[in-house]
Amino acid sequence: MDFISLILWPIKWVIELILVAFHSMWTFFGLNPDAGVTWVLSIVGLVIVVRAALIPIFVRQIKSQRRMLEVAPQLKKIQDKYKGKKDQFSREAMSRETMELYKKTGTNPLSSCLPLLLQMPIFFGLFSVLNDAQHDKAGVGVFTQDLANSFANSEFLGAPLKGTFIGAMNGEYPWQVMVIAAVMIVLMTASQFITQLQIVSKNMSPETKASPMFRQQRILLYLLPLVFAFSGVAFPIGVMFYWLVSNFWTMGQQFVVIRNMPTPGSEAAKAREERLARKGKLVIEEKTEIESQEPKKTQRQQPVSKARAKKQGK
Repeated sequence: MDFISLILWPIKWVIELILVAFHSMWTFFGLNPDAGVTWVLSIVGLVIVVRAALIPIFVRQIKSQRRMLEVAPQLKKIQDKYKGKKDQFSREAMSRETMELYKKTGTNPLSSCLPLLLQMPIFFGLFSVLNDAQHDKAGVGVFTQDLANSFANSEFLGAPLKGTFIGAMNGEYPWQVMVIAAVMIVLMTASQFITQLQIVSKNMSPETKASPMFRQQRILLYLLPLVFAFSGVAFPIGVMFYWLVSNFWTMGQQFVVIRNMPTPGSEAAKAREERLARKGKLVIEEKTEIESQEPKKTQRQQPVSKARAKKQGK
């Protein structure tokens, strides 16, 4: 067993356990255990469990992004300070001051990639499980040889779940595989593009749009959908179902976050304030804040005139 297989072994074991548990549940409810729809629903259940488990990490990601936006003006000052200076000393000083700022504010620019990085081993583990099933190989745990055979021979709308777009082009699988794979690639690309577009167009403050972070987001807006478009042709239909449902989950989750917890100063934040104002909630919040400050104003000591001061001194 190589190093990568050793790392993926416990992940594959958990994936197989969740997948088989959902497969047993759908079979208990009367679905055909060898039908493609049963395995597709099992994959959907796997996505729900995995993404739900990542919600706390996603919340931490949102908080980290907020802190990154707060330090964006200070970060820009450091960049402007060393703008045009390309010598080694200036680069080291800029890097040192940037790291000190991150340490002081408790921010981490890599935290936004954490949910994606955590999903990658899961995705590779799922790909390995389904790839083994494609070749009628048993898994490392509860995914037995009988289940592997069931998955390998299952079909969804006439397309084997183990089939790939490239394999169908080479005549290994029926034409239905190309149709379903093409539709799923389009949906994956569109969902990824919409998710990134929501962030870039609605959930960024003017300060962020003027920073290098915005340019990186603009690149990802067009780069990530291309990754799905070019890599999707090589993945089995079963893996693409996981990827597609996960994309839809991300898109919906991002919509909820942008609507209810928008970035301060962004278009989404202004839209939320308008909604609260129409409902009267924004006015109540402002009154509460004003009322909480009123007692402090009453503590102000009034000036005393000289004539009154003399009377009080008698």
